[in-house]
Amino acid sequence: MYDAPAPMISETELRDLEAEYCSWGDTVHYLDHPKFFETCEGSYMYDAEGRAFLDLQMWYSTVNFGYRNPRLNAVAHRQLDRLPQVASQHLHREKVELAALIARDAQAKFGAKGRVHFNVGGAQAVEDSLKLVRNASNGKSLMFAFQGGYHGRTLGASAITSSYRYRRRFGHFGERAHFVEFPYHFRGPKGMSKEEYGSHCVRNFERLFDSEFNGVLDLKAGEAEYAAFYVEPIQGTGGYVIPPKNFFIELKQVLDRYGILLVVDEVQMGIYRTGKLWSIEHFGVQPDVLVFGKSVTNGLNPLSGIWAKEALINPTVFPPGSTHSTFNANPMGTSVALETLRMAMEGDYERSVAEKGAYFLAGLKDLQARWPQLGEVDGLGLALRAEICQSDSYTPDKPLLDRMVAEGLKGDLNVGGRTMGLILNVGGYHKNVITLAPSLDITTEEIDLALKLLDALLRRCVDA
Repeated sequence: MYDAPAPMISETELRDLEAEYCSWGDTVHYLDHPKFFETCEGSYMYDAEGRAFLDLQMWYSTVNFGYRNPRLNAVAHRQLDRLPQVASQHLHREKVELAALIARDAQAKFGAKGRVHFNVGGAQAVEDSLKLVRNASNGKSLMFAFQGGYHGRTLGASAITSSYRYRRRFGHFGERAHFVEFPYHFRGPKGMSKEEYGSHCVRNFERLFDSEFNGVLDLKAGEAEYAAFYVEPIQGTGGYVIPPKNFFIELKQVLDRYGILLVVDEVQMGIYRTGKLWSIEHFGVQPDVLVFGKSVTNGLNPLSGIWAKEALINPTVFPPGSTHSTFNANPMGTSVALETLRMAMEGDYERSVAEKGAYFLAGLKDLQARWPQLGEVDGLGLALRAEICQSDSYTPDKPLLDRMVAEGLKGDLNVGGRTMGLILNVGGYHKNVITLAPSLDITTEEIDLALKLLDALLRRCVDA
C-alpha cells in the first residue's frame, strides 16, 4: 500500500526552503525570484495559475521536439515497463541499434567508418573526447578552442571554454586551451565581407605555425604540441554566432597539414536545430570526433555521446574501461534517443526547419527595421540570434535585455486579446544576445505570436 500523497507546499514555502537548503551552484539565479513552472505542453510552459509562457529557448535547445512529445513520451513509458535499468557491463538492444544508426549515418555523410560511445551529459561527453584525443596523440594534453566557445563546466571542459568566470574559483588550469578568434562578423573589423573575415581569422591562426617561437610547432620534427581543435560550428553560449561557409573548409586544411584533430561539439546545435542532423554538415568538412547530447532524447532522460573515426576509437586503441559512467548507455536514454532520431528522419525536418527558420528570420528583420535596438539578427534554421543594442544599433545593451527577460517572465504581456509570458535565453560575448531556439515543431502562428511578444517587450522595456 502506498501512503497518501503529501500535501502541496505553497510557492512561498518552497522559496523559503530553497533559500535555506538548495545550492545555487547547480542553478542560475540571474533573477532574484526564479520562475516556478508546473506543467508544459508543446511550445509552452505553464505556471501554477495556468498562465502560458511561449518558450523560445526550449531548455537551451534540449526539447527540440516540443514538451511532452506524445511519441517520445510513449517510448519512455514502454521502456520503463520493460527494461528501465541495466548495468553498463551488459548489452541491451537500444544501445546497439542507436550506435549503429548514428555511425552509419556519419559514414554516409563524412565518408569515414566510426564508432559511438555514450555518456550522460554534454560536458561528460566532452571529457570522454578529451581522453580519446589525448590517447590518440600519445598523451598530448594541449588543445585549441575558440574565443566565445562553450564546452561545459566540468574541469576538463572548463579548460577549453573561453570564459574565465567558469574557472576563476577553482584554481589554476595549467592546460587551458589556446583560444583563437572566431569570425564574429558583426563585431569584427570593418570593411571586410563575412567570407573575407573568415579567411582573415584562418590566416591569423595559420601564422602560429610560421615559427617555432610561437610555441605551437617543432619545425624540425614537423610536430605540433596541440592534439585537437574544439569547435562549435555555430557558437551556442557565445550568442549563436554563425560563421561564413568558407571558414571551416580553410581551417581544416591547416589542421590536416599539422596533424591536429577536429573535434566538433554538436551538443547544442545537433539533432536538426539548424535543419541538418549535425550543424557541421552545412560547412563542408569531415570531423574526426563529434560530440552530441541534449536534444538526442528531447530532454526526457540524460544521454550524450561521441562519434569518432575508427582509428581513434577501435577497441585495440581505446579498450574497455577507458572511460566509465554508471549511467552511460542507460536503456531509458538510448530507447528515447533511438525513437527521436527515427522520428526526426521520418519527419522531413531538413525541409521544415529551413522553411520555418527563414520565416522567423524575415520576421526578425521586420522588427529590426522598426527597432534600432536590434543591432543584428541572423540565423541558420531555427538557431536564431537578435543582438540587443543601444539606439546606435551597435553598442551592447545588456541592461535592456535583462529587463526584457524579467518582464517576459511576469506573464502579463497582452497580445491579440491574450495575456501570457515569453521565455528568452541570454547569450553572447557581451550577454546582450537573445539566442532563439524554439521547438522545431513551432507553427507559423506561434512564430507570429513570438514576434508580437518580442515587439511588446521592446515597447515596454526601451527607455523604461
